[in-house]
Amino acid sequence: MSESGKNNVNKAVDSIQQRLTSYACGLKYEDIPADVVHTAKVRVIDTLGALMAGFFGEPCFIARNVAAEMPDPNGATVIGTRMKTTPDMAAFVNATTSRYAEINDNYHWPGSFHGHASDTVTPVLAVAELTQAGGRDFITGVILAYEVYLRFSDVFNNQGFDISNFCCLSTAMAGAKLLGLTPEQLSHAISMAVVPNVSLKQVRIGHQSMFKAAATGQAGRAGVFAALLAQAGMEGPHLPFEGKAGWCDHVARKRFTLDTMGGNGTRFKIMDTQIKMRSSMGNTIPCILAAEKIAPIKSGKDIKKITVEIYEYARAEGAGGQHHWNPETRETADHSIPYITAVTLLDGTVTPRSFNDAHLWNPEVRELLPKIEVVENPEFTKAFDRVPVQHRARVTVETQSGEKLVGETGGDPDDPAMPKSDAQIEGKFRGLTEDYLGSKRVTAILDRLWHLEDMKSVASIPSLFVLD
Repeated sequence: MSESGKNNVNKAVDSIQQRLTSYACGLKYEDIPADVVHTAKVRVIDTLGALMAGFFGEPCFIARNVAAEMPDPNGATVIGTRMKTTPDMAAFVNATTSRYAEINDNYHWPGSFHGHASDTVTPVLAVAELTQAGGRDFITGVILAYEVYLRFSDVFNNQGFDISNFCCLSTAMAGAKLLGLTPEQLSHAISMAVVPNVSLKQVRIGHQSMFKAAATGQAGRAGVFAALLAQAGMEGPHLPFEGKAGWCDHVARKRFTLDTMGGNGTRFKIMDTQIKMRSSMGNTIPCILAAEKIAPIKSGKDIKKITVEIYEYARAEGAGGQHHWNPETRETADHSIPYITAVTLLDGTVTPRSFNDAHLWNPEVRELLPKIEVVENPEFTKAFDRVPVQHRARVTVETQSGEKLVGETGGDPDDPAMPKSDAQIEGKFRGLTEDYLGSKRVTAILDRLWHLEDMKSVASIPSLFVLD
Protein backbone atom coordinates (compact mmCIF):
# COMPACT_ATOMS: atom_id res chain seq x y z
CA MET A 1 0.00 0.00 0.00
CA SER A 2 2.97 2.33 0.49
CA GLU A 3 5.29 2.98 -2.43
CA SER A 4 7.96 0.88 -0.78
CA GLY A 5 5.56 -2.00 -0.25
CA LYS A 6 4.46 -2.25 -3.87
CA ASN A 7 7.58 -4.17 -4.82
CA ASN A 8 7.01 -6.88 -2.22
CA VAL A 9 5.22 -9.59 -4.19
CA ASN A 10 4.76 -11.73 -1.06
CA LYS A 11 2.95 -9.00 0.83
CA ALA A 12 -0.26 -10.29 2.39
CA VAL A 13 -3.54 -8.58 1.49
CA ASP A 14 -6.27 -7.83 4.03
CA SER A 15 -9.35 -8.87 2.06
CA ILE A 16 -11.80 -6.96 4.28
CA GLN A 17 -9.76 -3.78 4.00
CA GLN A 18 -9.54 -4.29 0.25
CA ARG A 19 -13.29 -4.96 -0.03
CA LEU A 20 -14.16 -1.79 1.89
CA THR A 21 -11.78 0.33 -0.16
CA SER A 22 -13.14 -0.97 -3.45
CA TYR A 23 -16.73 -0.46 -2.34
CA ALA A 24 -16.20 3.11 -1.13
CA CYS A 25 -14.35 4.15 -4.27
CA GLY A 26 -16.96 2.60 -6.53
CA LEU A 27 -20.06 4.07 -4.89
CA LYS A 28 -21.52 6.88 -7.03
CA TYR A 29 -24.55 9.10 -6.51
CA GLU A 30 -25.80 8.37 -10.02
CA ASP A 31 -26.11 4.68 -9.17
CA ILE A 32 -28.15 5.20 -5.98
CA PRO A 33 -31.94 4.71 -6.32
CA ALA A 34 -34.18 7.72 -5.69
CA ASP A 35 -35.88 6.15 -2.66
CA VAL A 36 -32.49 5.59 -1.02
CA VAL A 37 -31.52 9.22 -1.65
CA HIS A 38 -34.81 10.33 -0.09
CA THR A 39 -34.23 8.10 2.93
CA ALA A 40 -30.79 9.64 3.40
CA LYS A 41 -32.30 13.14 3.36
CA VAL A 42 -34.82 12.04 5.99
CA ARG A 43 -31.94 10.81 8.20
CA VAL A 44 -30.09 14.12 7.82
CA ILE A 45 -33.21 16.06 8.82
CA ASP A 46 -33.92 13.71 11.70
CA THR A 47 -30.35 13.84 13.03
CA LEU A 48 -30.14 17.64 12.91
CA GLY A 49 -33.43 17.81 14.78
CA ALA A 50 -32.00 15.47 17.41
CA LEU A 51 -28.95 17.73 17.66
CA MET A 52 -31.10 20.74 18.52
CA ALA A 53 -32.95 18.65 21.11
CA GLY A 54 -29.64 17.84 22.80
CA PHE A 55 -27.96 21.23 22.46
CA PHE A 56 -28.33 22.30 26.09
CA GLY A 57 -27.28 18.99 27.62
CA GLU A 58 -24.37 19.13 30.05
CA PRO A 59 -21.96 16.90 28.08
CA CYS A 60 -22.73 18.95 24.96
CA PHE A 61 -21.94 22.16 26.83
CA ILE A 62 -18.66 20.65 28.05
CA ALA A 63 -17.77 19.53 24.53
CA ARG A 64 -18.40 23.04 23.15
CA ASN A 65 -16.21 24.56 25.86
CA VAL A 66 -13.35 22.26 24.88
CA ALA A 67 -13.87 23.09 21.19
CA ALA A 68 -13.71 26.80 21.99
CA GLU A 69 -10.08 26.28 23.03
CA MET A 70 -9.30 24.92 19.55
CA PRO A 71 -10.48 27.60 17.11
CA ASP A 72 -9.94 26.99 13.40
CA PRO A 73 -11.49 29.54 11.04
CA ASN A 74 -10.87 27.18 8.12
CA GLY A 75 -12.28 24.14 9.89
CA ALA A 76 -15.88 23.09 10.53
CA THR A 77 -18.74 24.57 12.52
CA VAL A 78 -20.00 23.62 15.95
CA ILE A 79 -23.66 23.45 14.93
CA GLY A 80 -25.90 25.81 16.86
CA THR A 81 -23.11 28.38 17.12
CA ARG A 82 -20.92 30.52 14.84
CA MET A 83 -17.82 28.84 16.27
CA LYS A 84 -15.44 26.99 13.97
CA THR A 85 -12.98 24.43 15.24
CA THR A 86 -10.89 21.65 13.73
CA PRO A 87 -12.98 19.22 11.65
CA ASP A 88 -12.37 16.32 14.01
CA MET A 89 -13.32 18.45 17.02
CA ALA A 90 -16.48 19.62 15.27
CA ALA A 91 -17.30 15.97 14.62
CA PHE A 92 -16.87 15.25 18.34
CA VAL A 93 -19.12 18.07 19.52
CA ASN A 94 -21.85 17.64 16.93
CA ALA A 95 -22.06 13.86 17.20
CA THR A 96 -22.17 14.06 20.99
CA THR A 97 -24.95 16.63 20.77
CA SER A 98 -27.05 14.75 18.22
CA ARG A 99 -26.80 11.61 20.36
CA TYR A 100 -27.55 13.16 23.73
CA ALA A 101 -31.36 13.36 23.64
CA GLU A 102 -31.66 9.69 22.58
CA ILE A 103 -34.01 10.52 19.71
CA ASN A 104 -31.86 9.80 16.66
CA ASP A 105 -32.63 6.82 14.46
CA ASN A 106 -32.24 3.20 15.43
CA TYR A 107 -31.39 -0.16 13.84
CA HIS A 108 -32.64 -3.62 14.64
CA TRP A 109 -32.20 -6.66 12.47
CA PRO A 110 -32.56 -10.17 13.90
CA GLY A 111 -29.12 -11.38 14.95
CA SER A 112 -27.45 -7.99 14.48
CA PHE A 113 -25.55 -5.90 17.04
CA HIS A 114 -28.11 -3.11 16.53
CA GLY A 115 -26.89 0.50 16.78
CA HIS A 116 -27.46 4.09 15.64
CA ALA A 117 -25.92 4.65 12.22
CA SER A 118 -27.14 8.26 12.33
CA ASP A 119 -24.23 8.86 14.70
CA THR A 120 -22.18 9.22 11.51
CA VAL A 121 -24.21 12.05 9.96
CA THR A 122 -22.70 15.07 11.70
CA PRO A 123 -19.07 13.84 11.49
CA VAL A 124 -19.58 13.28 7.75
CA LEU A 125 -21.11 16.77 7.53
CA ALA A 126 -18.01 18.24 9.21
CA VAL A 127 -15.81 16.86 6.41
CA ALA A 128 -18.34 17.89 3.77
CA GLU A 129 -18.26 21.43 5.14
CA LEU A 130 -14.47 21.44 5.13
CA THR A 131 -14.35 20.35 1.48
CA GLN A 132 -17.28 22.56 0.40
CA ALA A 133 -18.93 19.39 -0.90
CA GLY A 134 -22.17 19.56 -2.83
CA GLY A 135 -25.37 17.99 -1.61
CA ARG A 136 -25.05 14.92 -3.81
CA ASP A 137 -21.56 14.11 -2.55
CA PHE A 138 -22.73 14.58 1.04
CA ILE A 139 -25.71 12.28 0.49
CA THR A 140 -23.40 9.66 -1.01
CA GLY A 141 -21.12 9.94 2.02
CA VAL A 142 -24.06 9.46 4.40
CA ILE A 143 -25.29 6.39 2.51
CA LEU A 144 -21.76 4.94 2.47
CA ALA A 145 -21.38 5.49 6.22
CA TYR A 146 -24.73 3.83 6.94
CA GLU A 147 -23.92 0.88 4.68
CA VAL A 148 -20.58 0.14 6.33
CA TYR A 149 -21.87 0.71 9.87
CA LEU A 150 -24.85 -1.61 9.43
CA ARG A 151 -23.09 -4.36 7.51
CA PHE A 152 -20.63 -4.57 10.40
CA SER A 153 -23.52 -4.61 12.86
CA ASP A 154 -24.93 -7.61 10.99
CA VAL A 155 -21.73 -9.69 11.26
CA PHE A 156 -20.46 -8.59 14.70
CA ASN A 157 -21.74 -9.81 18.05
CA ASN A 158 -19.04 -9.47 20.72
CA GLN A 159 -20.88 -7.93 23.66
CA GLY A 160 -17.67 -6.61 25.23
CA PHE A 161 -17.25 -3.94 22.57
CA ASP A 162 -19.33 -0.89 21.69
CA ILE A 163 -21.35 0.07 18.62
CA SER A 164 -19.29 3.25 18.33
CA ASN A 165 -16.55 1.14 16.71
CA PHE A 166 -18.75 0.99 13.61
CA CYS A 167 -19.17 4.76 13.70
CA CYS A 168 -15.41 5.33 13.69
CA LEU A 169 -14.76 3.07 10.70
CA SER A 170 -17.69 4.26 8.60
CA THR A 171 -16.97 7.93 9.31
CA ALA A 172 -13.34 7.46 8.28
CA MET A 173 -14.42 5.92 4.98
CA ALA A 174 -17.06 8.53 4.16
CA GLY A 175 -14.68 11.31 5.23
CA ALA A 176 -11.90 9.91 3.05
CA LYS A 177 -14.25 9.74 0.06
CA LEU A 178 -15.34 13.37 0.57
CA LEU A 179 -11.69 14.41 0.83
CA GLY A 180 -11.12 12.84 -2.57
CA LEU A 181 -8.44 10.44 -1.35
CA THR A 182 -6.89 7.84 -3.60
CA PRO A 183 -7.79 4.17 -3.03
CA GLU A 184 -4.44 3.70 -1.32
CA GLN A 185 -5.01 6.63 1.02
CA LEU A 186 -8.56 5.51 1.77
CA SER A 187 -7.23 2.08 2.67
CA HIS A 188 -4.82 3.68 5.13
CA ALA A 189 -7.69 5.70 6.64
CA ILE A 190 -9.57 2.45 7.25
CA SER A 191 -6.58 0.99 9.06
CA MET A 192 -6.04 4.11 11.18
CA ALA A 193 -9.69 4.01 12.23
CA VAL A 194 -9.78 0.30 13.05
CA VAL A 195 -6.52 -0.40 14.89
CA PRO A 196 -6.14 2.48 17.40
CA ASN A 197 -9.81 3.08 18.25
CA VAL A 198 -11.41 0.06 19.90
CA SER A 199 -14.23 1.20 22.19
CA LEU A 200 -15.50 -0.94 25.08
CA LYS A 201 -19.19 -1.46 25.82
CA GLN A 202 -18.56 -0.55 29.44
CA VAL A 203 -19.73 2.90 28.39
CA ARG A 204 -23.31 1.52 28.26
CA ILE A 205 -23.27 -0.92 31.18
CA GLY A 206 -24.90 -0.36 34.59
CA HIS A 207 -25.26 3.21 35.87
CA GLN A 208 -24.38 5.23 32.79
CA SER A 209 -22.47 8.49 32.77
CA MET A 210 -22.62 11.47 30.44
CA PHE A 211 -19.88 9.84 28.35
CA LYS A 212 -22.55 7.56 26.87
CA ALA A 213 -23.27 10.28 24.30
CA ALA A 214 -19.66 11.39 24.08
CA ALA A 215 -18.54 7.88 23.06
CA THR A 216 -20.25 8.53 19.76
CA GLY A 217 -18.54 11.88 19.46
CA GLN A 218 -15.17 10.35 20.19
CA ALA A 219 -15.73 7.71 17.50
CA GLY A 220 -16.72 10.34 14.95
CA ARG A 221 -13.73 12.44 15.85
CA ALA A 222 -11.34 9.49 15.50
CA GLY A 223 -12.84 8.59 12.11
CA VAL A 224 -12.43 12.11 10.75
CA PHE A 225 -8.90 12.30 12.17
CA ALA A 226 -7.97 9.03 10.46
CA ALA A 227 -9.13 10.43 7.12
CA LEU A 228 -7.17 13.65 7.65
CA LEU A 229 -4.04 11.69 8.57
CA ALA A 230 -4.35 9.63 5.40
CA GLN A 231 -4.78 12.80 3.37
CA ALA A 232 -1.55 14.13 4.86
CA GLY A 233 0.34 10.99 3.83
CA MET A 234 0.27 8.91 7.02
CA GLU A 235 0.27 5.15 6.48
CA GLY A 236 -1.87 2.89 8.64
CA PRO A 237 -0.94 -0.44 10.24
CA HIS A 238 -0.74 -3.41 7.92
CA LEU A 239 -3.52 -6.06 7.96
CA PRO A 240 -5.86 -4.21 10.38
CA PHE A 241 -8.59 -6.86 10.23
CA GLU A 242 -6.89 -10.11 9.30
CA GLY A 243 -3.45 -9.74 10.83
CA LYS A 244 -2.19 -11.83 13.75
CA ALA A 245 -3.22 -9.15 16.23
CA GLY A 246 -5.99 -7.73 14.06
CA TRP A 247 -9.63 -6.81 14.59
CA CYS A 248 -11.09 -10.14 13.47
CA ASP A 249 -9.29 -12.37 15.96
CA HIS A 250 -9.25 -10.01 18.93
CA VAL A 251 -12.42 -7.88 18.65
CA ALA A 252 -14.85 -9.75 16.42
CA ARG A 253 -13.35 -13.05 17.64
CA LYS A 254 -14.15 -14.60 14.28
CA ARG A 255 -13.27 -14.35 10.62
CA PHE A 256 -15.93 -12.94 8.33
CA THR A 257 -16.47 -11.54 4.85
CA LEU A 258 -18.46 -8.64 3.48
CA ASP A 259 -19.75 -10.27 0.34
CA THR A 260 -23.04 -8.36 0.35
CA MET A 261 -23.06 -4.58 0.11
CA GLY A 262 -25.75 -2.19 -1.12
CA GLY A 263 -26.05 -1.35 -4.80
CA ASN A 264 -26.36 -3.15 -8.12
CA GLY A 265 -29.78 -4.43 -7.14
CA THR A 266 -28.91 -5.18 -3.50
CA ARG A 267 -30.92 -3.25 -0.93
CA PHE A 268 -29.02 -0.49 0.88
CA LYS A 269 -29.07 -0.98 4.66
CA ILE A 270 -30.09 2.63 5.33
CA MET A 271 -33.56 1.49 4.22
CA ASP A 272 -33.74 -0.84 7.23
CA THR A 273 -33.14 1.83 9.87
CA GLN A 274 -35.98 3.06 12.06
CA ILE A 275 -37.11 6.54 13.04
CA LYS A 276 -37.84 7.02 16.74
CA MET A 277 -40.75 9.28 17.65
CA ARG A 278 -40.01 9.33 21.37
CA SER A 279 -36.90 10.48 23.24
CA SER A 280 -35.78 7.21 24.76
CA MET A 281 -33.86 4.02 23.99
CA GLY A 282 -35.54 2.32 21.05
CA ASN A 283 -36.48 -0.80 22.98
CA THR A 284 -38.29 1.21 25.66
CA ILE A 285 -40.54 2.93 23.12
CA PRO A 286 -43.12 0.10 22.88
CA CYS A 287 -43.61 0.46 26.65
CA ILE A 288 -44.15 4.20 26.23
CA LEU A 289 -46.69 3.68 23.46
CA ALA A 290 -48.57 1.07 25.50
CA ALA A 291 -48.56 3.20 28.65
CA GLU A 292 -49.80 6.24 26.71
CA LYS A 293 -53.07 4.39 26.06
CA ILE A 294 -53.99 4.39 29.75
CA ALA A 295 -52.25 7.60 30.81
CA PRO A 296 -52.34 9.88 32.60
CA ILE A 297 -53.24 8.23 35.87
CA LYS A 298 -54.71 10.40 38.61
CA SER A 299 -52.33 9.45 41.39
CA GLY A 300 -49.57 6.95 41.97
CA LYS A 301 -50.97 6.30 45.44
CA ASP A 302 -53.97 4.56 43.86
CA ILE A 303 -51.71 2.08 42.05
CA LYS A 304 -51.08 -1.33 43.57
CA LYS A 305 -49.01 -2.93 40.80
CA ILE A 306 -47.82 -2.26 37.25
CA THR A 307 -46.85 -5.15 34.97
CA VAL A 308 -44.92 -4.49 31.78
CA GLU A 309 -44.81 -7.33 29.24
CA ILE A 310 -42.13 -6.93 26.59
CA TYR A 311 -39.81 -8.96 24.35
CA GLU A 312 -36.72 -10.44 25.99
CA TYR A 313 -34.11 -8.20 24.35
CA ALA A 314 -35.86 -5.12 25.70
CA ARG A 315 -36.30 -6.66 29.14
CA ALA A 316 -32.60 -7.48 29.39
CA GLU A 317 -31.49 -4.07 28.09
CA GLY A 318 -34.02 -1.94 29.95
CA ALA A 319 -34.87 -3.88 33.11
CA GLY A 320 -32.03 -6.32 33.62
CA GLY A 321 -30.37 -4.62 36.59
CA GLN A 322 -31.25 -2.87 39.83
CA HIS A 323 -30.00 0.42 38.38
CA HIS A 324 -33.04 0.44 36.11
CA TRP A 325 -35.23 0.84 39.21
CA ASN A 326 -32.99 3.52 40.67
CA PRO A 327 -31.70 5.68 37.80
CA GLU A 328 -29.40 8.45 39.00
CA THR A 329 -28.59 10.04 35.65
CA ARG A 330 -30.40 10.97 32.48
CA GLU A 331 -28.29 8.43 30.64
CA THR A 332 -29.54 5.57 32.82
CA ALA A 333 -33.12 6.83 32.93
CA ASP A 334 -33.61 6.85 29.15
CA HIS A 335 -32.58 3.19 29.11
CA SER A 336 -34.89 2.22 31.99
CA ILE A 337 -38.24 0.59 31.25
CA PRO A 338 -39.49 1.15 34.83
CA TYR A 339 -38.60 4.84 34.69
CA ILE A 340 -40.10 5.63 31.30
CA THR A 341 -43.24 3.64 32.16
CA ALA A 342 -43.71 5.60 35.37
CA VAL A 343 -43.15 8.95 33.66
CA THR A 344 -45.52 8.09 30.82
CA LEU A 345 -48.26 7.02 33.21
CA LEU A 346 -47.93 10.26 35.17
CA ASP A 347 -47.33 12.75 32.33
CA GLY A 348 -49.05 11.12 29.38
CA THR A 349 -45.91 10.66 27.25
CA VAL A 350 -42.11 11.04 27.19
CA THR A 351 -40.25 14.05 25.78
CA PRO A 352 -36.62 15.22 26.01
CA ARG A 353 -37.64 17.10 29.16
CA SER A 354 -38.76 13.87 30.84
CA PHE A 355 -35.19 13.26 32.00
CA ASN A 356 -34.39 16.57 33.69
CA ASP A 357 -33.73 16.68 37.43
CA ALA A 358 -37.32 17.65 38.22
CA HIS A 359 -38.55 14.45 36.62
CA LEU A 360 -35.64 12.24 37.63
CA TRP A 361 -36.15 12.96 41.34
CA ASN A 362 -39.93 13.46 41.26
CA PRO A 363 -41.30 11.74 44.42
CA GLU A 364 -44.32 10.45 42.47
CA VAL A 365 -42.04 8.75 39.95
CA ARG A 366 -39.89 7.27 42.71
CA GLU A 367 -43.04 6.00 44.46
CA LEU A 368 -44.14 4.13 41.33
CA LEU A 369 -40.81 2.48 40.47
CA PRO A 370 -40.91 -0.36 43.05
CA LYS A 371 -44.48 -1.19 41.99
CA ILE A 372 -43.34 -2.02 38.45
CA GLU A 373 -42.57 -5.56 37.29
CA VAL A 374 -41.07 -6.15 33.84
CA VAL A 375 -41.48 -9.62 32.35
CA GLU A 376 -40.84 -11.31 29.04
CA ASN A 377 -43.79 -12.20 26.89
CA PRO A 378 -42.58 -15.07 24.66
CA GLU A 379 -44.97 -14.15 21.85
CA PHE A 380 -43.60 -10.62 21.84
CA THR A 381 -40.06 -12.05 21.68
CA LYS A 382 -40.96 -14.12 18.63
CA ALA A 383 -42.45 -11.04 16.96
CA PHE A 384 -39.25 -9.08 17.63
CA ASP A 385 -36.97 -11.80 16.29
CA ARG A 386 -38.52 -12.10 12.85
CA VAL A 387 -38.79 -9.94 9.74
CA PRO A 388 -40.75 -7.74 9.48
CA VAL A 389 -40.01 -6.77 13.07
CA GLN A 390 -42.82 -6.02 15.50
CA HIS A 391 -42.26 -4.05 18.70
CA ARG A 392 -45.00 -5.31 21.01
CA ALA A 393 -45.63 -4.41 24.63
CA ARG A 394 -48.45 -4.55 27.15
CA VAL A 395 -48.77 -2.43 30.29
CA THR A 396 -51.27 -3.51 32.94
CA VAL A 397 -52.05 -1.18 35.85
CA GLU A 398 -53.81 -2.70 38.86
CA THR A 399 -55.38 -0.20 41.26
CA GLN A 400 -55.83 -0.56 45.00
CA SER A 401 -59.54 -1.15 44.37
CA GLY A 402 -58.83 -4.08 42.04
CA GLU A 403 -59.52 -2.30 38.74
CA LYS A 404 -57.23 -3.22 35.85
CA LEU A 405 -56.21 -0.81 33.08
CA VAL A 406 -54.49 -2.33 30.05
CA GLY A 407 -52.61 -0.66 27.22
CA GLU A 408 -51.08 -2.65 24.38
CA THR A 409 -49.05 -1.70 21.33
CA GLY A 410 -47.59 -3.28 18.22
CA GLY A 411 -47.74 -1.79 14.75
CA ASP A 412 -48.94 1.65 15.89
CA PRO A 413 -48.02 4.63 13.64
CA ASP A 414 -45.28 5.74 16.06
CA ASP A 415 -43.85 2.22 16.39
CA PRO A 416 -40.15 2.39 15.45
CA ALA A 417 -40.61 -0.42 12.93
CA MET A 418 -43.39 1.34 11.04
CA PRO A 419 -42.56 3.52 8.02
CA LYS A 420 -42.80 7.25 8.66
CA SER A 421 -44.36 9.74 6.28
CA ASP A 422 -42.63 12.99 5.37
CA ALA A 423 -45.36 14.73 7.38
CA GLN A 424 -44.38 12.72 10.48
CA ILE A 425 -40.72 13.59 9.92
CA GLU A 426 -41.53 17.28 9.60
CA GLY A 427 -43.75 17.16 12.68
CA LYS A 428 -41.00 15.59 14.75
CA PHE A 429 -38.41 18.07 13.45
CA ARG A 430 -40.64 21.03 14.25
CA GLY A 431 -41.32 19.68 17.73
CA LEU A 432 -37.59 19.48 18.43
CA THR A 433 -36.52 22.79 16.87
CA GLU A 434 -39.24 25.45 16.80
CA ASP A 435 -38.79 26.46 20.44
CA TYR A 436 -35.21 27.43 19.59
CA LEU A 437 -35.40 28.57 15.97
CA GLY A 438 -38.98 29.71 15.45
CA SER A 439 -41.52 28.42 12.95
CA LYS A 440 -40.43 30.63 10.03
CA ARG A 441 -36.78 29.58 10.22
CA VAL A 442 -37.70 25.93 10.60
CA THR A 443 -39.87 26.09 7.48
CA ALA A 444 -36.95 27.56 5.53
CA ILE A 445 -34.54 24.90 6.90
CA LEU A 446 -36.87 22.08 5.92
CA ASP A 447 -37.20 23.47 2.40
CA ARG A 448 -33.41 23.53 2.04
CA LEU A 449 -32.90 20.04 3.43
CA TRP A 450 -35.67 18.42 1.38
CA HIS A 451 -33.75 19.72 -1.65
CA LEU A 452 -30.35 18.73 -0.30
CA GLU A 453 -29.28 17.15 -3.59
CA ASP A 454 -29.52 20.58 -5.27
CA MET A 455 -27.13 22.31 -2.85
CA LYS A 456 -23.89 23.43 -4.46
CA SER A 457 -22.18 23.40 -1.05
CA VAL A 458 -23.46 21.93 2.20
CA ALA A 459 -21.16 24.32 4.07
CA SER A 460 -24.24 26.56 4.32
CA ILE A 461 -26.16 24.06 6.46
CA PRO A 462 -24.60 24.82 9.88
CA SER A 463 -25.41 28.53 9.59
CA LEU A 464 -29.11 27.65 9.34
CA PHE A 465 -29.07 26.43 12.96
CA VAL A 466 -27.27 29.28 14.73
CA LEU A 467 -28.95 30.09 18.06
CA ASP A 468 -28.98 33.84 18.64
